[in-house]
Amino acid sequence: MATEIPPQLTLADIDLSDLRFWARPLEERARAFALLRAQPGPVFFTLPKLPFLRQSPGSWALVHHADVTEASRHPEIFSSEPSATSPADMPRWMDGYFNSMIDMDDPRHAKIRRIVSRAFSPKMLARAEDDIARRAARIVDELVEAGGGDFVSGAAARLPVEVICDMLGIPARHHRRVVELTNIIVGYSDPEYVGATIEYRDGAPKPGRLGTLRMLGTVASAGWRLHRLAARLGRERRASPTGDLTSALVNANVDGERLTPREFATFFLLLVVAGNETTRNAIAHGLKLFTEHPDQRELLLADFDGRIAGAVEEIVRFSSPVIFMRRNLTRDHEMNGHTFREGDRVTLFYWSANRDEAVFADPDRFDITRSPNPHVGFGGPGPHFCMGANLARREITVMFRELFTRLPDIAAGEPDRLMSGFINGYKRLPCTFTPPPSRR
Repeated sequence: MATEIPPQLTLADIDLSDLRFWARPLEERARAFALLRAQPGPVFFTLPKLPFLRQSPGSWALVHHADVTEASRHPEIFSSEPSATSPADMPRWMDGYFNSMIDMDDPRHAKIRRIVSRAFSPKMLARAEDDIARRAARIVDELVEAGGGDFVSGAAARLPVEVICDMLGIPARHHRRVVELTNIIVGYSDPEYVGATIEYRDGAPKPGRLGTLRMLGTVASAGWRLHRLAARLGRERRASPTGDLTSALVNANVDGERLTPREFATFFLLLVVAGNETTRNAIAHGLKLFTEHPDQRELLLADFDGRIAGAVEEIVRFSSPVIFMRRNLTRDHEMNGHTFREGDRVTLFYWSANRDEAVFADPDRFDITRSPNPHVGFGGPGPHFCMGANLARREITVMFRELFTRLPDIAAGEPDRLMSGFINGYKRLPCTFTPPPSRR
């Protein structure tokens, strides 16, 4: 069943560049994207002029599953350069912090992926298996001791950041700081993390100079601090390898190719951001979904081992923690009856593709038995598919195994959502449960 589109909703009500659109209830967002998918062709949206940044020419919204997957399969046409993550072009001086492999095409992308992919091999993930389980058990122990509270800071954010920091060899004393810095980088549009960046006058968004300057400076400072941490660890591991992921990366030599210090630093930043934010939001959304759909919780608990793999995929599809990625046309190209021109920008809305009625039956229903489930929650097919997808799947599985074994009635309250059009995130999510019997 397709999403019902209320007659009062029109295209004029949908402004994908306005943060107020992304603050709408998720059900309203679903209806808006259903209307966009019902249009005969892609919809063009403009971006507001931000002080200190070049005016963006705007972007075509790719909202259909077929379009998102086709663009993903053809990076020679739909390029990730100069940026895949920002709708607008950031100042060149910020490239040194944030221009990672996710913003590259071959051959640069292939070189770095060839080196770092070994870090996510089945052998490396198998080594982390027991550690993930131990950490999840300790985190739930401490959540029980706290009597509940904020599920994001108490559990969902802790497991992925502890795992990726441990894999990289980041000392435990830096873990909290890593979370704070990654919150700033992905929460660049949320006033809580970087200060107000958009002022509203006469009902329209008017970017303020002071707010934009504060945002750029705060995000750049967070990137610089993570780069400094990466540089220090990299120097130490080159001199004295310890067997962690940083040691493997800075000393790797694949067919005569090594990572430069800058390539390592930008990949380090990508790992701690992607390895923290996306998985933590999938875990947080998962608890909220199982609270709102008790029938699906009962179904999972009746056969956890048999159904958890499908449940993880459905959590990622339904929540789509990463809302979009950007691509840039290298040449004229016709797709789905529309001709894109060289230099055009397109935005791959994974959130919409994962609700496409042409692919998913009853797409707005949370169904852990959904099969097949060809979602694009880890990115579309092609060279930019998320390398950490299997690690994320494992972390989500282990966390819910521990939670539902120990706290089968754990429930989520109303979330405090991240103000963002890029990450579908929760900043806070209260949780309650019946205290379990003492394990002593």
